[in-house]
Amino acid sequence: MPLHVPPAPAPALRTVLTALGSPTAVREARTPSLRSARTPLSTELPLPVHLLERAGKPGGVPRTRLTGWRFQIKEGERAVAAGEAVLTADGWAFSHFCEGPYVASTELALRQAEALATAYQPRLLSVPELYMLTLWLHADITADAASELFAPGDVLVPLAPAPPGIAAHRPHRAADLLPALTPRLAPPHRLRATA
Repeated sequence: MPLHVPPAPAPALRTVLTALGSPTAVREARTPSLRSARTPLSTELPLPVHLLERAGKPGGVPRTRLTGWRFQIKEGERAVAAGEAVLTADGWAFSHFCEGPYVASTELALRQAEALATAYQPRLLSVPELYMLTLWLHADITADAASELFAPGDVLVPLAPAPPGIAAHRPHRAADLLPALTPRLAPPHRLRATA
């Protein structure tokens, strides 16, 4: 089933393309693949990036917050890096280039998702406390990419490398995986001073 990729905001794409075309930005990014590219680079497959936030109350449903858009950067047919734009008070701004295992892992997870029988809207879900990135397959394909809530039927695919105890590239129902992540996101208990 084809994935329904939401359109990225034009200014977000423009900031990444501008940075990609800037020798200074690419050089400062210190991404070997971008510095050594021998053929033209292209941006493809924009994915909204959401941050998983703690639930407001114990036992509450975690929410997400749109933090940016990530674009796969390809040299020919091969993804070599990703570029990210973030929303600031002044609008969309280029954030950074990255490469490494999440670039290839994202590509693999997207290929796996395309083989599923259900249509999804692909997103990325970042869980910084766990050093975790997942492909979030949102079941509501007509939803605004900035929508913060999980839908029934959402699937999360942890990307490699995944945190200990969580298998990479294994699809999980969001309703099953989120409760397993929530205790790991809980704020540390404060010690009370005794008199």
